[in-house]
Amino acid sequence: MSVYAEFHRRSIEDRDAFWAQQAEWITWQTPPQTICDHSQPPFTRWFAGGTTNLCHNAVDRHLAARADQDALIFVSTEVGIEKTYTYRALHDEVQRMAATLQSLGITTGDRVQIYMPMVPEAVFAMLACTRIGAIHSVVFGGFASGSLASRIEDAEPKLIVSADAGSRGGKVIPYKPLLDEAIRLSRHKPAAVLLVDRGLAPMERVAGRDHDYATLRQQHRDAQVPCVWVDATHTSYTLYTSGTTGKPKGVQRDTGGYAVALAASLPHIFMGKPGETFFCTSDIGWVVGHSYIVYGPLIGGMATILYEGLPTRGLDGEANPAIWWSLVEKYKVSVMFSAPTAVRVLKKQDPAALKQHDVSSLKALFLAGEPLDEPTGRWIADALGVPIIDNYWQTETGWPLMTIANGVEKRASKFGSPGVPMYGFDVRLLDEATGEELTEPGRKGVVVVQGPTPPGFMQTVWRDDARFVKTYWQSIPGREVYSTFDWGVRDADGYYFILGRTDDVINVAGHRLGTREIEEAVSSHPNVAEVAVVGVADALKGQVAMAFIVARDAAGLDDAAARLQLEGEVMRVVDGQLGALARPARVLVVNTLPKTRSGKLLRRAIQAVCEQRDTGDLTTMEDPAALEQIRALMAR
Repeated sequence: MSVYAEFHRRSIEDRDAFWAQQAEWITWQTPPQTICDHSQPPFTRWFAGGTTNLCHNAVDRHLAARADQDALIFVSTEVGIEKTYTYRALHDEVQRMAATLQSLGITTGDRVQIYMPMVPEAVFAMLACTRIGAIHSVVFGGFASGSLASRIEDAEPKLIVSADAGSRGGKVIPYKPLLDEAIRLSRHKPAAVLLVDRGLAPMERVAGRDHDYATLRQQHRDAQVPCVWVDATHTSYTLYTSGTTGKPKGVQRDTGGYAVALAASLPHIFMGKPGETFFCTSDIGWVVGHSYIVYGPLIGGMATILYEGLPTRGLDGEANPAIWWSLVEKYKVSVMFSAPTAVRVLKKQDPAALKQHDVSSLKALFLAGEPLDEPTGRWIADALGVPIIDNYWQTETGWPLMTIANGVEKRASKFGSPGVPMYGFDVRLLDEATGEELTEPGRKGVVVVQGPTPPGFMQTVWRDDARFVKTYWQSIPGREVYSTFDWGVRDADGYYFILGRTDDVINVAGHRLGTREIEEAVSSHPNVAEVAVVGVADALKGQVAMAFIVARDAAGLDDAAARLQLEGEVMRVVDGQLGALARPARVLVVNTLPKTRSGKLLRRAIQAVCEQRDTGDLTTMEDPAALEQIRALMAR
């Protein structure tokens, strides 16, 4: 048995001893009394009776050894700012924010909603909440008023922290009018709003409700706010899953289990060490930002880069596809975490940009958020000359469910696969209809997790235990297992390959095809930079596949004959790899694909346009013109 296989086995079969050892990565005021309480499945309680504090582990405990080390590095190519906070300075700022929250009536257990751009005050607010035992709920900045209102109603915050505006590609996005409208729409009205004025957009203030952070920060400049020690099972935050329809689904996370999971992941998965620099290009509005912009790197004693901007824009506001690599060089980044979509954006830039800076400090580039196709993985690996490590997880899991734990044992990555199950995750493949466990390599099934779920995993759905059980644990007949709602296969070496959502299945003439499988085939054509495949209703076959591609080289594709030639070539590639059944009905060339601001493809919106249905809430869409181009193509 390999070193990692034994490591994983102990995490499942000798759970208490294994996780008691991992719990030593963090600081406890009171040691845990019970390591794993799974007496009421599917609910799992980790480290009950132990008291700790997320902010203490992320900030205070480092002051003795690394007070003057960089902790938070803020880089905004939107407003041309670069500013570094040491652990001592971060400690001071978090205490000022904590005192401000307390002055506005926030105490342990209260909810604070954070609706902010990627600015340091957003991180201060998150850490200040956990410092005093309040529960934060970050909403992705720029969400439309209706979406924000539904989250306000569900979280019922006593206070909302926001700002005048964010910025994207040099375009100012006012937040305050969106927030005011959301509060008007919401049945729940927060008692107070705390505002950071960046000077980007005018703000109308509501007397008695709205407070200026700069003024209150000055009043509390010398504040000393001790950490509130809370039980490990105390809720640290709620985070609403993206794409939720109907009532928002608030993923609820604990304190101790989350701290242990992140602390252990730094050496085991990311090979990160205290004093090094972690650069995660996500947003704090998503779980990756919570775990690996804010809490994970800081708990691990690393510096973390908070980046506001695009991957192709420099600090001077001019086009610069090498900006990320310049930061890697300047701050000696050892661990970088991004998304395949961002790499595909860079893939369309001048390849020379990847060679302008010294990136030798990088141990690896980690990618997550969507499956990494092999052509993109190989391209960035060749361009950077560092290991590319895919990983697979969800808002619900809190940290990677599958990847390669090179910190435990060096193991090769396989392009197209996120890797193997991480320690603590008892992953199985099950037949969706019968619940039968699929153990033979190559059989496609639903990826599930057998309880108890590991530390850092969601506790429940906020204020809705019944929904947690019904949604996640009762979808497979006869089995109480957590469903990821993703199809997967496992090869003979134990590596998993994710084939797409179980609800993204195309049923063509009675044959079930995963859109991800078709996308992989399409993307292997040398002139395909990006692809989205959706199932579209068809009177004869039930559904057919429609593929929308962005060409790597669009020269000459203004000509209809050239587009048809490319379409035929792509279809032949799919025929050759998956068979004629999987061949898309059409392959249409577009300038860009519809995506959210965090880079996720809006496949369901594309499908709705193709079927002439309402697209629903598109407030997180990056470029509305992308969907309009598809609409125009379908109207021909």
